[in-house]
Amino acid sequence: MDRPNRNIARGEATRAQLIAIATRLFAEHGYEGTSIEAVLREAGVSRGSLYHHFAGKEALYEAVVEDVETKVGNQTLAAASDATSAVDALRKGFIEWIRLASDPVVQRILLIDAPSVLGWQEWRAMEERHALGLIRSVLQEIADQGDLRPELVGTLAHVLLASVNEVALLVARADDQQAAMKNGADAIDELLRRLLS
Repeated sequence: MDRPNRNIARGEATRAQLIAIATRLFAEHGYEGTSIEAVLREAGVSRGSLYHHFAGKEALYEAVVEDVETKVGNQTLAAASDATSAVDALRKGFIEWIRLASDPVVQRILLIDAPSVLGWQEWRAMEERHALGLIRSVLQEIADQGDLRPELVGTLAHVLLASVNEVALLVARADDQQAAMKNGADAIDELLRRLLS
């Protein structure tokens, strides 16, 4: 009875190892510049072991994107955990996302490669489960309180996500990231104040 549990744990550990190694390689070399052979070499596992967990390179990349999205989502939720209002939660979450987007791993995997590798529809579906879904739920809370027209929730969620992603890219590529971060935070504050006050 203990053996199946050990096999499951070993399989989960191998899968997590493959995702961690692939994350680093995809971030360093991009999707096109990373081969399955490089992942296998670094992981020290057989091709069969990799294909037991992932149908191919694209499936491995999708698992990497999902993992990075989940980690980013958890960090943005944690940053907003002490928010005093729904708008404050958006602000704190957005500021954390801008900070996280300066991480080369997040930048390369989520902002640069994911839309083209996964395709727009799959990438958007993943965003729906993560960032866009979180934004929409906070906006729905604001609408439920009577501070936003309910029919605007979906569209405004897209507007806010697009805006904060652009700010994140500006900060990530700035020569002076501290100044860009301050300007980005100020811009987010102004945007939220004008839209939701």
